[in-house]
Amino acid sequence: MDRTPKALLVGAALALLAGCSTDKATFDPGGIGFHEARYAEVSATRDFRACFEEALQLDSQARSSGDLGRYLASARVLESCEANLGPEANGVAKEERMRAYGLTVQNYLKGGDAVSARRNLDRFRQAFPENDLYYADGASFLTTMEVLLGQEDTKAFGQFAVLNVSGQLKDEMRRMHHWKSQ
Repeated sequence: MDRTPKALLVGAALALLAGCSTDKATFDPGGIGFHEARYAEVSATRDFRACFEEALQLDSQARSSGDLGRYLASARVLESCEANLGPEANGVAKEERMRAYGLTVQNYLKGGDAVSARRNLDRFRQAFPENDLYYADGASFLTTMEVLLGQEDTKAFGQFAVLNVSGQLKDEMRRMHHWKSQ
C-alpha cells in the first residue's frame, strides 16, 4: 500500500491548519463590546419605558381625582426615570424622553410647584436643543410653558396672534392682562 497519497493529504491538511491563527493579540473583542453596549441600551430603554408607564398611571389617577399630590408624584417618578436611564441610552428613545420631560413640567405646574416646572423646562431645553413638542391643536409646548411660567415677555401679550399657544390660553392671558391694567 502506497502511503504517499495519505502522507500528502495529511501534509496538506497540516499546512492548511498552520495558516489558521490563534494569536490572541489579533482577536478583536469589539464585536462583543458592541453587543454588551447594545444590550445595556436595550435594557435601560426597557426599564425607562416601565418607569414611564408607572408615571402615566399616576398622571391618569391625578386627572381623574384632581389630586394635586398625584401630579407631583407623577412628576417625581418621571424625573427618576430619566435619572435612572444613565448614559447607556443617551441617544435612545429621544421622543419618549422628550414627552417625559414635558410631562414633568406640566405635572409640576398642575401640582403647584412652579419652581420645579421652570427647572425642568430649562432641562428640557438643554437636553433637546432646538426641539419642541406640539399639542393636539398644534400649539407649541415650549411657548405655552414659557407663557404659563412667566418666562415670556409680558409685552408680547398684545401679540398673542404670533404665539403658538392654544386659543384658550390666549383668551385667559388677555383676560389677566386686561384686569391687571385696570
